[in-house]
Order: sequence, then structure tokens, then C-alpha cells
Amino acid sequence: MTTLRPIDSFAGARSSLSPQHRLASVRERAVDFRNQLLADRPVPYYRSFSLVRVPYPVRYGLLNACGYGLLNALRTPSPMLHIVNRMFVVQFQTDEGPKTLLFSPSDVQRNRETPFFARMARGLGPLQAQAERFLAPMLGSVEAALQQAGLAPEDIDYISYDHLHTQDLRRWLGSTGQPGMFPFARLLVTEQEWATACAPLPPQADWYCPDGTRDIDPKRLLFFEGDVRLGEGVALMRTPGHTQGNHSLVVHSPEGLLVTSENGIGPDSYAPLASKIPGLRAYALETGMEVVLNGNTLEGGLDQYLSMVQEKEVAGPSARNPDFPNLVCSSELASYWGFPGIRPSFAFGELCFGKPVASVARAVS
Repeated sequence: MTTLRPIDSFAGARSSLSPQHRLASVRERAVDFRNQLLADRPVPYYRSFSLVRVPYPVRYGLLNACGYGLLNALRTPSPMLHIVNRMFVVQFQTDEGPKTLLFSPSDVQRNRETPFFARMARGLGPLQAQAERFLAPMLGSVEAALQQAGLAPEDIDYISYDHLHTQDLRRWLGSTGQPGMFPFARLLVTEQEWATACAPLPPQADWYCPDGTRDIDPKRLLFFEGDVRLGEGVALMRTPGHTQGNHSLVVHSPEGLLVTSENGIGPDSYAPLASKIPGLRAYALETGMEVVLNGNTLEGGLDQYLSMVQEKEVAGPSARNPDFPNLVCSSELASYWGFPGIRPSFAFGELCFGKPVASVARAVS
């Protein structure tokens, strides 16, 4: 039986009626959470793999900020930006031995059925196939990434996502009559996120893949609440806002703590005062906004703001560019010649630390 160890650093941090007190508490308690993870040894293996480029509305990805002010608006002619979706392979030690986590393994083909993107594709008309290759080129696959890492499906102990927008899980976990690709993996997910993905309301449903959770064996699910340590140097941190059930991956790497979620779409979102994207710095200066939300659903805007501050305080500054925090977003803003005018000031791209070791597969309990 897998044991997830609670971390209580943020217990009660958001209980005050005062939003400013909640923010101060989150910031203060991030120090303890950060110190606990830094006391562990870095994980032996961490690698990210690019899967697909995705067009995404600027009005969502950089909520209210990009093009802030008339002059800046003229410098950002495209209504769309491009994000790169990545999968992360993390290996770590536990009391039960080594474990392997896949974070954000997207089934790119099936995920295209997500209503927002399916509707966008239908609008391309008879040139849909050609346009999709331009607008959303595939960069890799889960299968190819595992092969590059020298891992087999049987080596995977867990899969998880910061939230379940666009995800069809049946290929990985199986459904009635159809075995999954990962025979021993369990899905780490909050009960709230699972419940939402199974029965979203219309404002949410545009972003959840239809039938993506249908007929999955409940034994393949491992629910958690709050913040939990998975093993040495790896934790899942509850960061509600982008969705009610959102959580973030925190990994102790050779470059410090790396935090992954989609509350923001890149380092610019977490340090707008350092950003060179037209309008972001002006927006932050004039409004006092410390972070820029990824706001396609806005399930909890204030909580998302608090969560993004929490994420960047836990992450700390990047060794690669200390003007930006160690936020390695699961969908990261990236330059693309087809969408001029918006390019990241700083991006992590693909990362690789250490060497993978095939783990001992365990039957699902």
C-alpha cells in the first residue's frame, strides 16, 4: 500500500477573512515548505519532454495583461500565443524503494476532442488537417519519451496532472474491457478535480475532454487532499484556483526546487515586472499585480492569485535567470514564427538531470 505523507506547512493559511492576511500567511508558510523539501537530497532523475505546440488565446494565457495600454496593444497584433505542452519523468526514493512518476502525460490525439479545441479545428474548414499541422504541430509522444528515457510502461508507478483540463486518461489507465498502457500506474488526483472532470458545469466543460474519465477502474485512482510528500525530494502541493482541484508538482533538483503547474503559462507570468512582453510590466506597475493569471475558466481567481504567489515563493529564483522563479510550467509560453509579437522573456524549455533507472513494477493494490 502506497503511503503519502502529509505536509502541514500551509494548514489554515487561507482561513483569514482578510485577503491581504491570507497572502501574507501563504508567503510566510512557503518558507517552511521550501525548507522541508530542500532538506531532502535532489531526485536522481528528472526530465521533461515536449509533446505538442498549442495555440491559445492571449486573453486567457496572460489575463488582462498582454498589450496593456494603447501603445503596447499596437505591438501585439496576434490574438493568439503559443504554448508547448510537456511531460515530466521524475524518479525518487521512498521507503518502498524507487518510484517513477509521469507528470502531465498527454494523449495528444484523443485530447483534440476537448470542446474548445475541437470547435477551433472545425472552424478551419476543408483545410483542417493542413492547418492543424501548422497551428498545433506534434513534437513528440509519451511512448517516444519513455523509449528515450529507457523506461517501459511497467516501470511507471504513478501518473498525475496539475489539473485534468483536456485530458483523456483511458489510454493510460484503461476502461471497461480495454487494458491501459501502464499496468501498474495509479493516478494521483484530488477528489475535487476528479469529481469536476466526471461532471463539469458548462463553464468548465469546454476544457474537459468528453468521456476522458469514463469507466476507469476506481482502484487505479489514489486520492489525496492537502499537501503530500511522495518520496524524497518530491511533493504535490495543493494550489487551487485555475481549477478547484488544482495541485502543483514540487521537485528538488540539482538547480533547486522546480515547481510545475498551469496556474501560469511561463516565468513571465510569475515575474511580470521583469517581463519584456509588451504590456506586462506596465500592467504590474499600474495595478500592483504580482502575478498574471492563466484565466480560461477562472474557477477561483483570488485563490489562483494566492496559489501563484505560493508557487513562486516555494520555487525561489532560478539559477539560470534570477529575475524569474523556478516555475517550469506544464504548458510553457514559447516563441513561434506563425504568431509574431509575443515571445517569452525567459523560458526553461526541456530539462534533464541525472540518469533513469528501471524501477520494479508493482501490482495495483
